[in-house]
Amino acid sequence: MIRVLFVCLGNICRSPMAESVFLQLVREAGLQNQIEVDSAGTGDWHIGQRPHHGTLEILRQNGVAEGSRARQIRADDLRNFEWILVMDKKNLRGVQELGKSCANVHLLLEFAPQFGHAEIPDPYFTGDFALTYRLVRAACEGLLAKIIQANDLAQ
Repeated sequence: MIRVLFVCLGNICRSPMAESVFLQLVREAGLQNQIEVDSAGTGDWHIGQRPHHGTLEILRQNGVAEGSRARQIRADDLRNFEWILVMDKKNLRGVQELGKSCANVHLLLEFAPQFGHAEIPDPYFTGDFALTYRLVRAACEGLLAKIIQANDLAQ
């Protein structure tokens, strides 16, 4: 089982959006028995909460089912996930501060270089959930293609 973890600051906007979008792509590719998906936040402010209403609305508008409730990333996640995708450089530092990782740790937008962004803006602060969705969707498509190719997965 290939395990993929998406990480943002509070785990109520960007990372649960990425978790939900990526899970839908995995299911559409018929790979749900080969890829497991989760999300977490570097902070503890929203533990146990559902995603932000803006995230839920943009997911609904795009026909994507919502994912899990907020949780905080743990040191054992660095050993238990093969891929950890962070939304920005602050999240990257937060993951790195937990210790040495066995995972492939990347900024999610590395998988959508056509946008020229290094970071996915936080819609909690910008209010632009549509832009965040477009970036997340494109990056998740690129990430899934990379995982399929790197692991020679049959679709």
